[in-house]
Amino acid sequence: MRATSAAALRRLLALLADNAPVERFGEPAALLRAAGADPAEVAEVEAATLEALRVHGALAQHRRREAQLTALFETSGDLAASRDLDTVLRAIVRRVRQLLGTDTAYLTLDDEERGDTYMRITDGSVSPVFQRLRLGYGEGLGGLVAKTAEPYASADYLSDPRFAHTAAIDRGVGEEGLVAILGVPLLLGERVIGVLFAADRAARAFTPDEVALLSSLAAHAAVAIDATKLLAETRAAHAGLRAKNAAVQRAEEAHDRLTDLVLRGADLTEVASAVGTVLAGGVTVTDAGGAVLVQVGTAPPAEAVRAVAESRTRRRAIGRAGAWVCAVMAGPEQLGGLVLTGRPDLGEADRRLFERAAVVTALLLMLRRSTAEAEDRLRGELVGELVASAGRDPAALAERARRLGLDPGRAHTLLLAWAPAAAHGRLAERARRLAADGGGISGTDRELALLLVPHAEPAQAARRASAELSKALRVPVTVAAGGPAEGLGRVPGAHAEARRCLDAMRALGLTGRGAAAADLGFAGMLLGDHADAGGYVRAVLGPLLDHDARRGTALRRTLESYYAHGRSLTRTAAALHVHVNTVSQRLDRVARLLGADWNSPDRELELRVALRVHALRG
Repeated sequence: MRATSAAALRRLLALLADNAPVERFGEPAALLRAAGADPAEVAEVEAATLEALRVHGALAQHRRREAQLTALFETSGDLAASRDLDTVLRAIVRRVRQLLGTDTAYLTLDDEERGDTYMRITDGSVSPVFQRLRLGYGEGLGGLVAKTAEPYASADYLSDPRFAHTAAIDRGVGEEGLVAILGVPLLLGERVIGVLFAADRAARAFTPDEVALLSSLAAHAAVAIDATKLLAETRAAHAGLRAKNAAVQRAEEAHDRLTDLVLRGADLTEVASAVGTVLAGGVTVTDAGGAVLVQVGTAPPAEAVRAVAESRTRRRAIGRAGAWVCAVMAGPEQLGGLVLTGRPDLGEADRRLFERAAVVTALLLMLRRSTAEAEDRLRGELVGELVASAGRDPAALAERARRLGLDPGRAHTLLLAWAPAAAHGRLAERARRLAADGGGISGTDRELALLLVPHAEPAQAARRASAELSKALRVPVTVAAGGPAEGLGRVPGAHAEARRCLDAMRALGLTGRGAAAADLGFAGMLLGDHADAGGYVRAVLGPLLDHDARRGTALRRTLESYYAHGRSLTRTAAALHVHVNTVSQRLDRVARLLGADWNSPDRELELRVALRVHALRG
């Protein structure tokens, strides 16, 4: 019957390769069960089915992310290639349906003369009444988005009491058959110029990622509308506005240049350099926490970096401390900040160009984050598989490690990092950065962070990691080391050793520091997988043994006798056939060699164990 279960497992792999529908994955187990197979074999295939479904879901998520990024790049390409506003807006609305998988998508724009908004572009709509809808500010979901400049979503709009329902809007929504609606604002600075919608004809809850994606597309639509409006105004202006026309053209060319850089795979440094060249200043890109990601040219003043939050609130670039600041946003989420130095006075056209640079930077940061998340997931999975590598293909693991930048031929240290509960959420991210900076990989194990780093000195690696993580998180971080692991096959042993070391450190109250088993004295010698009795004796008694060897003294023998006779000077002197003063002088020398605390209970235990191990080793 084993051949039958093997065939079922091969069928599961074929379903994965064909990207078959989820409901078909239950077929192999059902066929086995119908054929009267051994229940154990059926259970094995059912367990494999669950794993196959998990892989199927992960692959589907990767494909969705790839489609989203592709659509964002294509939208940026539309902006660069087309000057026809309707063409660009139709492409954006069409991609909203494609990416969010909704039944319809549409875009409304402000009508300043009438004081409301009107339907400009629809895709997937079938109702003429819906296509002619107008929404007053504050009316319905779209009117509330336009009024508050905030995204809103409803899983069932017609029964949602949060919105100001009107007969005209509800009739149009009802004729179109819409149920779930998501709307995000099109923003130019602080001003809402329209709303971009995605809607379904069935109840649906929109995720934060979908809100962020729709907001990014809305930002591109706003840029297209702004560029078209400025170009039309400039062409219609009198000769005295020629300078403004040149500035607008320069802004468009700069935006096209920046978008082209992103499409060609440029990094943050290249984009920041291009912005600095166009605006004749220094450019700094920060992350959401204010940490500098890239700096080109003059460093910004700290006050300017702190003003990114104010720029986010005001929804436009602001001047601060002789610099200009613009929040880098993806919808309501702040991804970072852009700071321009060397330009205390920034004209309107250059300010808008600076704001457009922030939109392009947001696109690049989203791509960078998506790539980093995918790589982190792969590295975390690899660490977990290396730790539990029993029964796995060593050659396949080594090849995966090489693809992720890990050298299987080097000695590696396995680190386990633990922080107080308040810092658990930040520990994994900081550990990832630390591992990557050292050429290693990281993962998680419940509340612990695992780091596999190319380092042959476990104790040194643990102390360095504890110091850097404690400084970054501003809480004491305990790091235990195992290894070094000579070859990836020894990683599980290093992990077990690090786990025992961490448990011992926490039990002994040695938290907030980094250590390997060798740092824990005789307890470490018992815990470690690389027990080194000789090294332990040298670490504890080295100065004493060296003194005896150089000068022919008997300090070790005196110390052994002193402990053997209950720390009595008189009985020790009698056993050694020397005067009591001689014993006292020798013990003074022991104190100078081993430290003033040599006779404390903890040190006495260490010394007694080391003396016994030395005697047993001959």
